[in-house]
Amino acid sequence: MGWLARKRLGWLERGLDGLHRAAQQRGSVTAPHLETGLDGERAAYFYLRRKGYAVVARRWSAGHVEGDLDLIAWHGSTLCFVEVKTRTAHDITPAEFAVDHHKRRVLRRMARHYLRHLPGETAPPVRFDVISVYLVPGRPKEIAHFENSFGWTERRKQWE
Repeated sequence: MGWLARKRLGWLERGLDGLHRAAQQRGSVTAPHLETGLDGERAAYFYLRRKGYAVVARRWSAGHVEGDLDLIAWHGSTLCFVEVKTRTAHDITPAEFAVDHHKRRVLRRMARHYLRHLPGETAPPVRFDVISVYLVPGRPKEIAHFENSFGWTERRKQWE
């Protein structure tokens, strides 16, 4: 990504943040925890754009299937399904740990549904990523990107 493109992206991000703050001052009707999640998704979106990803969908859902995909992006020829977890404090458990077995199963089901609607005979290479965003008040935002966090299948633990 060139210098001008990075500058443009920074201006866009700051402009959207300003509009968002103005809307909040007028009286937001969204619950605070949902606002935090949306702020984290916006931060992850701009993070991926800066890394050269082409984000093609945000908060994608199939309507009749439970769940949604926070971000869908191309990284070269690989289609990435990205789950974003946002926190306002560093707790004992990192944010990425919230992507448990059930959540991974929902994300896989949504990804299969999305892939069925893509044109072409064969599906592209796919990757599941998790991005943790920490929006701690009074501190700069922290973003941790876990590429290829999990796959299409999970090995069952012997003790389960």
